[in-house]
Order: sequence, then structure tokens, then C-alpha cells
Amino acid sequence: MRPRKVLTPGEMAEVDRATIAAGIPGIILMENAAARVVEYLATHFAPVSEQRIVVVCGKGNNGGDGLAIARQLHVRFAPRSLRVILACDPAEVCELRGDAALNLAMLHAVGVQEYHDFGLEMRGATLVIDAVLGTGLNGAASGLALDAILEINSSFPFAKVVAVDIPSGLSGASGTPPGSPPGNYVRADATVTFTAPKVCHVMPPACNLMGDLVIAPIGSPPSHYENDDRLQLALITPESIAPLFAPRPRDSNKGKFGHVLVVAGSRNKPGAAAMAGLSALRAGAGLVTVACPASAMSAIAAHTPELMTEPLPETASGEIARSAFEHIVDLAGKRTLVAIGPGIGTDDETRATIMRLFYEIPQPMVIDADALNCLAAGEWSGAPGLVRVLTPHPGEMSRLTDVSIADIQSDRIAAARSLATARNVIVVLKGERTLIAFPDGRVWINPTGSPSMATGGTGDILTGMLSGMMGQFPGDTDRAIAAAVYLHGLAGELAARHLTEQTVIATDLLNCLAEGIRAITNIPHAL
Repeated sequence: MRPRKVLTPGEMAEVDRATIAAGIPGIILMENAAARVVEYLATHFAPVSEQRIVVVCGKGNNGGDGLAIARQLHVRFAPRSLRVILACDPAEVCELRGDAALNLAMLHAVGVQEYHDFGLEMRGATLVIDAVLGTGLNGAASGLALDAILEINSSFPFAKVVAVDIPSGLSGASGTPPGSPPGNYVRADATVTFTAPKVCHVMPPACNLMGDLVIAPIGSPPSHYENDDRLQLALITPESIAPLFAPRPRDSNKGKFGHVLVVAGSRNKPGAAAMAGLSALRAGAGLVTVACPASAMSAIAAHTPELMTEPLPETASGEIARSAFEHIVDLAGKRTLVAIGPGIGTDDETRATIMRLFYEIPQPMVIDADALNCLAAGEWSGAPGLVRVLTPHPGEMSRLTDVSIADIQSDRIAAARSLATARNVIVVLKGERTLIAFPDGRVWINPTGSPSMATGGTGDILTGMLSGMMGQFPGDTDRAIAAAVYLHGLAGELAARHLTEQTVIATDLLNCLAEGIRAITNIPHAL
């Protein structure tokens, strides 16, 4: 199974048009969308008949959804009270078009009239349905729509707020709320969106403003979007990576699961190499060898006896010397994959060695930490046919691209995609909602992670996990990367749950990998 497609508002509109062209009228899609919201309300706010409900609608299709929701609530549940606000001038009601106009007529037909003002009698509402603005908003909300947003946020002290498709005032195309400063959007307790997640639903900070997010089908065939390779954004799901954690054959041996070479560490930073090597083992690699400066070898071996070690010539400062190149190439030739960078240092000889290894080793390579900084100091580009996985945090990304951290963070998808496509590499841009960008323009979004992971060493853990997963599945590189990133973030969440966010350290993540794998695969604890 592929990761789940994430759509822009324009792509969603194309899916709707294709669905209508295939024979499902738009009014049916709107009716189905309303039904999905009503089903959510019936499940989470039962009995609906006892609720006092205000449905706030705009003039567009999102408002049409709201009008259909109000009609269905009235017909199916007869709530204690139901009021419909149409956020427009009364003279503009005749301007409603298409399916929204049809739903207003149907609302009148069942005996429900709309209001245009928020009366005092509505303040005691227990449920507010936000159907003011949809995902296609460009720029900040204004006019009567803005007034409605402010009313929803300020005038219903007892109500839960459920947004239709998106909390009004947010943009479907971005994780950044519009406006300067941003802030005029509905504070939703839940959001019910349709067919597929949009960018705002999966990218921060907007993804954190949805409350309980539900993605509901309304009739568009998945073939219109899930199998469309032109749609390049996707969300990693447990189902898309679970096959990589299936039970192993009974006749397994260590030679079947990859031999990872970790080129890492220095005299003053042996721990980074040890953590990367141990993480590769914990992720399932059959064998792991750490090649490191001779002065760091005993510390690494003592940390994890399961790791094999190879001493390398070193500089006076205890980093990898230029003369280590041939030995590393020879070691790599007997291994499945190479991980390079944690704790390795950036002196001139080390930098020169890393640059040569980047270009000349044919094996797949995971590049992190100091190795990224060594690349950033020179001119470089990935070569066709070579798998190079770069794992920068925003600071390292800034050095690699000569773009400010603020600009990178303002559009992380564009930043990751630009580097991946321009330099022919796979980019794992770490941070909240870590991104995986591929040279062909695809970007996969990881939904797992925790603030507990803001501690030294978690990047080294990810490097090892990437190496371990890629070493086991050399024919399924993209999904192996996705599995490592997803499980890494999930382990951070589990560690925080067990230990609190403040007390987690990097190696705690390794203690939660088994629990994470069981969660992904639904394997019970008692085997």
C-alpha cells in the first residue's frame, strides 16, 4: 500500500470534477459530505436531539455543506434547538449559486429559515458547526466571513465547535495560517474533511489547529487520486509501512538482513557512532560495523558489544585522516549500505575524505551531522544511479542550501523538494512533521514525533534506523526510509508517554521500538 495522498485545494477540485464527470452529481457529493459530518456528530455528541445547535454558513460550497448538514440534523434528529446563520447580507442571498442554492431551497422546504445575525438566544448553544469558508481561501478572511469567525470564537462559551472541511480562516494550501499576524481562524474542537487530507491538515502549525481530524469518503473513487502519480504529496500511514515489519522466515540468518557500515565518531565524540550503530542493529540490520578513528574504537566497542569495529587512521585532533579513504572503500565494498557523519568532525582531512566517499562509493549512503556540514562547505551534487539520503535539521539545511532557516521553515515542503530535485538526492528534512523528498519531486510527510525528541542524539538514532531499514530492504528504499522515519517519531511519542517529555534521552527511543512495531502491525504483546 502506498502512503496516503495529500491534496492541494486545486487538486481536490480536479478530483471533484472528475467524480462529477464520471456520473456522480455535485449535489450528491455535497449530500454525502453533510452525512459524514452528521454521522460524526451522532457518534460524538449523542443524543443529538438534546443539543442546541448553531450552523454558521458562508455563501460558497462550504456553506452549501452547512445548509445540507442543518437540513439533515432537523429531519433526522430534531435537536432541542437549531439555528442557521448565513454569513452574508440578506440582499446577497439571491447570489447563491449551484448546489449551495439548491440546499438553501431544500432547507426552506423542510421548514428551517436562516438568520443573518447572531442573536442573544443562540449564546447557549452546545454545538456550533463552522461552514463559513472552505479550503480554497486565499489570504486572510475579511468582511462578514471574518465577523462570523470572530463570533464563533467569542460568543459560544458552552459549545464545542466542529469545522466542515477546514476551520474557517485557514488556507487549505499551506500549513501557515494566512494574515499578518495570523490568528483570525475558527478555534475548532474537531474537523471533518472529505476524500483526502489537504496540506493544511498535515503540515504545522495548521495541522495542530484541527482538533480531532476525521477524513471521510464522500463518493470519489480512490483511483481518481490515490493512484495518480501526478499528485506528489503523500502522508505516511501505518498501513503503508507495516509489510516491512512482517514476521521473518523461520530459516532467517544474519546474512539476510544487511550489513551496515557506519563511518562515524572521533576521539571526542565516540557516543554518536555508538548510538548510530546500535540503532541500526535495533532497526533489524543483521550486522553492523563501525569504522572510526582508532582512539575512539574502545569506547564504542564497550558501549555496544554487538557492534564490530574497524580502526581508521586519524588526524592529530582524533578525526578521520585522508589516508583512511582506501580502507573505507574496501570496507564498504563488502557491506550493503554506508552511514556516515555522526560525531565525525569537520577538519580539512575529514572533509576531503567525505567528499570523495560521497562520489566514489557505489553503495547507498545515509549522510548526517558533520558529514552534511562537510558537504555544505563545497560544491556537490548526487550522481545518477547513486542513492544518497541526506538527513538535515533546519540549521544544516540552511548551510546546505544557503537559504535562511526562517525561509526554510516558512515552506518546508518547497525547501526539501528543491534540494532533492536540484541535487539528485533524497532529503529527510527533520523537524515537526519530518519530510522525505525524492529526486522526482515526490514529498512524503511523516505524522509522528514528539517535543521529547528535542535532545542531543536523536538524529544519530535516526541515522542508524534509516541504515538498518534500508540495509534490510535494498529493493524497497523509499518505503524503508518511510518506515524508519515513522517508527523513529512513534518511538519518541511512546517514550514521552512513559517518561514525560522532559526526561527522555535519545537512547530511550530504542527501548520503545518494539512497542512501536507492535502498534504499526497490530501484533499483540504476548506472542
